[in-house]
Amino acid sequence: MEEAAGTEASFCLQKVTITDDSEDDYQHEEALQSALSSEKSVSEVPETVDDFLCNFLVRLGMSRTLDCFQTEWYELIERGVFTAQDAGLVPTVYTRNQQLETENMHLKKDLENYKLAAKLKTHYASYEPVLKQLTEKYQSTLRQKMLTSLERDRAVGQVTGLQATLQNLESGRSIQIPVTKAGHECERKKGLEGPTQKALKEARQQKIRDAESSSYDPVKDPMKKTSKRYSKDSEFPVDNQVKPYLACAKEYTQPLKSGVYRLSNTLKAHDLAVSCLALHPRKNIVATGSDDHFWKMWAFPNGNIIMTGEGHTDWLSGCCFHPSGTRLVTSSGDTTVRIWDLSKGKCILTLGGHAHAVWDCSWHSCGDFVASASMDSTCKIWDVNSERCQHTLHGHKDSVNSIEFLPFSNTALTSSADKTLSLWDARMGLCAHTLHGHLHSCNHATFNMKGDTIASCDSCGVLKLWDVRKLGPVASIEAGPHPANQVVFEPSDSLGDIDIPGMCPHTDITGRAVALASDDGTVKVVQLKSGQLSSLAGHEGEVHGVISDHKAEHLLSGGADGTVRLWTREPACR
Repeated sequence: MEEAAGTEASFCLQKVTITDDSEDDYQHEEALQSALSSEKSVSEVPETVDDFLCNFLVRLGMSRTLDCFQTEWYELIERGVFTAQDAGLVPTVYTRNQQLETENMHLKKDLENYKLAAKLKTHYASYEPVLKQLTEKYQSTLRQKMLTSLERDRAVGQVTGLQATLQNLESGRSIQIPVTKAGHECERKKGLEGPTQKALKEARQQKIRDAESSSYDPVKDPMKKTSKRYSKDSEFPVDNQVKPYLACAKEYTQPLKSGVYRLSNTLKAHDLAVSCLALHPRKNIVATGSDDHFWKMWAFPNGNIIMTGEGHTDWLSGCCFHPSGTRLVTSSGDTTVRIWDLSKGKCILTLGGHAHAVWDCSWHSCGDFVASASMDSTCKIWDVNSERCQHTLHGHKDSVNSIEFLPFSNTALTSSADKTLSLWDARMGLCAHTLHGHLHSCNHATFNMKGDTIASCDSCGVLKLWDVRKLGPVASIEAGPHPANQVVFEPSDSLGDIDIPGMCPHTDITGRAVALASDDGTVKVVQLKSGQLSSLAGHEGEVHGVISDHKAEHLLSGGADGTVRLWTREPACR
């Protein structure tokens, strides 16, 4: 029995020594010293030989050998062959070796896990081309869906026009049929023109020839303004049209209240700052322009991309949909204005003539004219049918930062860095009135839906409301000190009597709230009835633009962080 116990102990010690010698990872002295120095928390009390052997056998799972060893060990001690003190202590190198072996096992397990993760990553990378291809197909399908919808709307309009023309020819009456134009290319061929349209065209051309042949005497008529006319020039509509949007606005009369907005979606639209936003006239589609020279079309609230446009050589500053929704106009720092056919997905007309960057652009409600505002202190009225500039508006003393047509009117509104707003007669290219009141550069100005009130904002964050009929300010609201970059009315019906400090009593304003895009990274909402100001924080940087959807259910804002954020109005408690 004694011989067996000695043999077992010798076997165990030899095995431990072999394990120590077989570890190739710890043959280097420097690695061993580093490992020893990192484990300062290990107990300095050495382990006895019997404990060491018992622990060793437990780790190896040799339970029968362990029972045999313990029996023989304690029998030898009881018989007095040797004592526990005679066995001595195990050298610390063996204890340390066991600790390092345990650590090595854990490291091997980690290594296996890392290998598995690398294998999964490689496996995922093999699917990336397929995922990218599927994403491109999905975006292409969405684009085709949008283009199909646009073509359908155009076809419906053409069919309606042809049916009316046929009915007119059958009845023998001369009824002028309005035709919605969508750009500088004529959609109808000459062979499809009816007798009424042909007679009107000939009469218009004869009128132009008579005007060109008439003599001009500057002494008798010094106020008469001459300009060469072309056969393709468009004519401005009569300035007494009914605004059809007002009837729709009466359906959305629920007031906006502070604290009812929540951020419902964040869309990473561009790599660089989003500089402008435009809302489709009939659909939940928004166009965005960016400093990255691209414009994009998105569906909201889901945020699906529909189309991307490339062609400008510098940052985009403004964009606006054609009244029919089939075309888009963009302005840029490259001094040009471009018109894009959305059904073709390409630029069909480039208008150049400004000396410096173009800050803003706007469509006329008839769809035949585009207005642009430039850093060169001028504005231009472009005829998209004749593809030329009809008028250049002179009068501002500094950069013109925004321009907008009054809906269904020939009046244009501009804001300028010379601290003024101006109202222009687009037919003659003359300034009708200039509004003074801002103490700082005016960054943006807009009409409400009814057209009798103007909202403007400046580089000190001041919001002003103007009565178009009285041609004077009716309210001034401090929303600074950070600059306000854009202002927009909520599309709703008449507010009735409002009571804001500094506002004339019984002033009728269309739009219950005004939203401001601010340089402090927030969208500020001003309740016109109470004058209450609330802020919607979320952008990481300046907010460059803000628009409201047709039903006043959402606000969309674009900022310097390249994102478009959708703010949804919570239902108001009744």
